[in-house]
Amino acid sequence: MLSVDEQLHVITSGIADLVPAADMARKLERGTPLRIKLGVDPTAPDLHLGHAVPLRKLRQFQDMGHTVVLIIGDFTALIGDPSGRNTTRPALTREQIDANAETYVAQAFKILDPSKTELRRNSEWLETLGFADLLRLASQFTVARILERDDFSKRYAEQKSISLHEFLYPVAQAYDSVAISADVELGGTDQLFNLLAGRELMEKSGMEPQIALTLPLLEGTDGVQKMSKSYGNYVGLTDEPADMFGKIMSIPDEVMVKYYRLCTALTVGAIDKLEAELASGAAHPNEVKRRLARDIVALYHDVPASVLAEESFNRVFKDHQAPEDVKQIAVALDDSVYLPGLLHELGLVASASEGRRMIDQGAVKLNGEPLDAGLYMYARSLLLDQLIQVGKRRYARPTQA
Repeated sequence: MLSVDEQLHVITSGIADLVPAADMARKLERGTPLRIKLGVDPTAPDLHLGHAVPLRKLRQFQDMGHTVVLIIGDFTALIGDPSGRNTTRPALTREQIDANAETYVAQAFKILDPSKTELRRNSEWLETLGFADLLRLASQFTVARILERDDFSKRYAEQKSISLHEFLYPVAQAYDSVAISADVELGGTDQLFNLLAGRELMEKSGMEPQIALTLPLLEGTDGVQKMSKSYGNYVGLTDEPADMFGKIMSIPDEVMVKYYRLCTALTVGAIDKLEAELASGAAHPNEVKRRLARDIVALYHDVPASVLAEESFNRVFKDHQAPEDVKQIAVALDDSVYLPGLLHELGLVASASEGRRMIDQGAVKLNGEPLDAGLYMYARSLLLDQLIQVGKRRYARPTQA
């Protein structure tokens, strides 16, 4: 087992906060496995690399011999986490929550070691609380304390609606820590209030309080905004290998080391060495980024897939050839075709309006030739069985249904 100092070096690599830091060393010095908690509300079915950041940190804890407690917030998802929200989050149905949870767990176990993971649902303890229990629990927190949260205080100052049940979210999350006797709880920087609420409730319950460990938000492929599907800058855990490889290769050099620390299984020592080599000029950024792309593809697919993904990337970007495996999609085409709508139907853009923007930006090509801006209607014969490209990585060949 690693020494306390070595473990602390791994634990603190890439993190934002460790509160209080001194307690971490004291807990590790006991030499007994710690219980590391992560609670997730299954509000969406598909994960991206940003969602995987805390899972990668959990895996580091597992590799050092500690126990991970992954809590599926099937009960708290009924409330909806208000963190970072300026409106009340829409409620999900039980069916939606269960379906999302199943998908989430399958993707989480691409990273976590199932044999070292305790999988729990917080409905186990929250659903059985009576009203008297809830009153006793709520009495441990003051309204003034809850309003210290930035999102609540801003909404209150702006006279925006705050539902009473939202005040109970940090209370419920805090009780999760009591229920499973957490030593450490992980979360994003926007979760620090909730994590500290768990620490406070454990202390008031006569328990040793947990340590709050927060992780920074991961920038998306643009290197600026946080990774999000709504920004279109995400790398999905279920993306095809070639698409995943290409997206990683598009990130700015400045965030490469952060991606290594937060998104790969490379050891902290190896990443430290890579960072030093980049800084000294001993390592070429393009080669380091290629390794990053290969490593991430191999994590979520396998090594052969990462090799093929790099070969596909080379064909498109080095040799300027189309990929070998362009998808052929059967569509019903009229004699006159509205191209932005066809691009959406082919899955090359998220909407017809995005299709128009891409055409106007010169980002749509037909058999390698850019299409004219402002021209959206095309004869079917010009498009059928032809190679259509959007941007650098998206290709399709429409066939008649």
